Amino acid sequence: MSVFSRTSLKMIDTVARLGSFTAAAEVLHKVPSAISYSVRQMEQDLDVVLFKRLPRKVELTPAGEVFLAEARAMLRQMEEVKSQTRRAAQGWQKTLKLTLDNVVRLDQMKPLIDEFYATFEHAELQINMEVFNGSWEAISQGRADIVIGATAAIPVGGDFEVKEMGMLDWAFVMSPSHPCVREQVLTEEFVSQFPSICLDDTSNVLPKRHNVHYPKQRRLLLPNWYSAIECLKNGVGVGYMPRHIAQPLIDDGLLVEKILPEDKPLSHCCLVWRKDENHKMIEWMVEYLGSSEQLYNDWLRS
Repeated sequence: MSVFSRTSLKMIDTVARLGSFTAAAEVLHKVPSAISYSVRQMEQDLDVVLFKRLPRKVELTPAGEVFLAEARAMLRQMEEVKSQTRRAAQGWQKTLKLTLDNVVRLDQMKPLIDEFYATFEHAELQINMEVFNGSWEAISQGRADIVIGATAAIPVGGDFEVKEMGMLDWAFVMSPSHPCVREQVLTEEFVSQFPSICLDDTSNVLPKRHNVHYPKQRRLLLPNWYSAIECLKNGVGVGYMPRHIAQPLIDDGLLVEKILPEDKPLSHCCLVWRKDENHKMIEWMVEYLGSSEQLYNDWLRS
C-alpha cells in the first residue's frame, strides 16, 4: 500500500484522531494487527517514527504531527479534485466570472452573492467592474461570463446573448459652491471653462467612450464613481452621473443638478452572457437576474 494513497492517509488520520490502533481498526473495519502492520510499513518507507507506542494508546511524534497536517491537506485536495471532476462531467464549472459595468446600482450584490453561494456548494463567484467598452471587451475576450449593465451599441461580435435592461438616466451635477450653480442659463461656452468629470473607459483594444461633455471641455478621467463624487463635491469639475447615484447626493444637498440646453443623454443598458450550453452557472445566473423589467428595477432604477 502506497504511503500517499488515500487509504493510507485516512488510516493515519483515523489513528491520530482516536489515539489507538484498536479503535481505528473498528472504524476502518480491520483487525488491530493489520492497522499496526500498515503503520509500521509506512514508517519504514518514510524512515521516520510517526507514533509513540504507549501501554494503552499511541501518540504522534513531532514528525508524525507534520505528516498528519500534510496528509489532511492532501485528503482535502483529493476531495476537491474529485468534486471538480464530477462537476465538469455534469457541466458545472468552478468559477462564474461576473462583470458589473460601473453604471449599475450595487445594492443587489449581497442577495445575489448569498443566493449563489447557497445554490452552488463548491463554486466561486468572481466579480469585476469595468467602464463603458471595457465591459464589452471583457465578454469578447473571455474575462467575463456575464456582464450586467453594458451600455450603448454592441461594438464587438461574439457568441453571446443580450437582454435589454432599459434606459439609464443621467443627471448633470456639480458642487453647491461651483460657479455653474449661480448661472440661470448654462451655455456651452461657460461650462467648457471647467473640467468634465469623466470615468475612464477600461477597454484596451476597443475605442474608448466617455461621459458626454462639450468638444472644447477638458476632461478629468477617473477610475470610478467614488472618486468622481469626491471631485464633484469638492468643486473640481462638473459632469453627468447616473441618476440613481446622483439623486441621493442631490437630495442631501451635497450636489446640485442643473439642466443644459442640449438634450439630456440617455444610455441603453443590457445584460450580456456567453453562450455555453455546458456552463450551468451562467444559465442559473441569467434566470436569477430575471426579466428586463426586473433588471431595470434592481440595477438601474433611481
